[in-house]
Amino acid sequence: MRELMVRDAIREALDEEMARDNTVFQMGEDIGVIGGNFKCTVGLRDKYGDLRVKDTPISEQGFVGMGVGAALTGLRPVVELMFADFMMVCGDQLFNQMAKITYMSGGQCNVPMVVRLPLGGGRSSAAQHSQSIHAWAAHIPGVKVVVPSTAGECKGLLKTAIRDNDPVMFFEHKMLYTTKFNDVPEVEEDVCIPFGRARIVAEGADITVVTNSMMTIKAEKAVRQLQKEGISAELIDLRTIVPLDTETIIRSVKKTGKLLIVDEGHLSFGITGEIASRIMPDVFYDLDAPIQRMGTADVPLPFSPALEFPLIPDEKKIAAKIREMV
Repeated sequence: MRELMVRDAIREALDEEMARDNTVFQMGEDIGVIGGNFKCTVGLRDKYGDLRVKDTPISEQGFVGMGVGAALTGLRPVVELMFADFMMVCGDQLFNQMAKITYMSGGQCNVPMVVRLPLGGGRSSAAQHSQSIHAWAAHIPGVKVVVPSTAGECKGLLKTAIRDNDPVMFFEHKMLYTTKFNDVPEVEEDVCIPFGRARIVAEGADITVVTNSMMTIKAEKAVRQLQKEGISAELIDLRTIVPLDTETIIRSVKKTGKLLIVDEGHLSFGITGEIASRIMPDVFYDLDAPIQRMGTADVPLPFSPALEFPLIPDEKKIAAKIREMV
């Protein structure tokens, strides 16, 4: 395995898939000349040219719609939104067109399209640039929703997404882009991570902790600390929200008897409640305590770091909740 920053692992995946398949191309604001707002596409325009790494106007509705059209003609567009928050600007193209065309055509048309969306708080970017709204995407039938947590996971899942014949919304946490992970396979290894199979980050016997994206990294720090205190937590990284691997969660909860679900989305009407509801019929008689949930408080994220950070779950809060439950 190699050590890479998340943004470099994403660039590698894009580069390898564009080299492998000449129908793969990219569109987005500032992804060409300057290499992307978060530097995930640096050098790709020089390598593949302007037609395959396309800078777009500030018109999400326009270029996402262009991506849908391109996918219908047999190309494989990878469309980057500068922030996940902007998916509301092009919601009609994403959720009324991209997500529904396969169904409305009776399977005669496919939309092999990936939409990359940076999400999450922690950068003091205020209420319109800090949201974790992957649950919105998961609510719409017809799209697959990916929430990777490490560099290796980003690369393997993105390669799978690009090769998928259905539309995929690929949410990348902004606070992870410059984080280094030592889990990236060698370049010559063409490793794709399948959708719908969660990753067991740490095995344990006292409690199951289910997370995704940045919350996996924070929860892993909490779990490692609690190991020193004699608390054994099993940590599950979902990888994908749609499809959702309930089997791995159920199997773990039957072993531990307790479940904590942590997601950076707002607590109400989100991922944590959906997971609890889905698995309850299978684990009700195995639970030793009520399922607990953690998420971002139900308020718009403020610009001030002093106000923002307390609203989002962190390793200390996760560790405290696990201690309380155990």
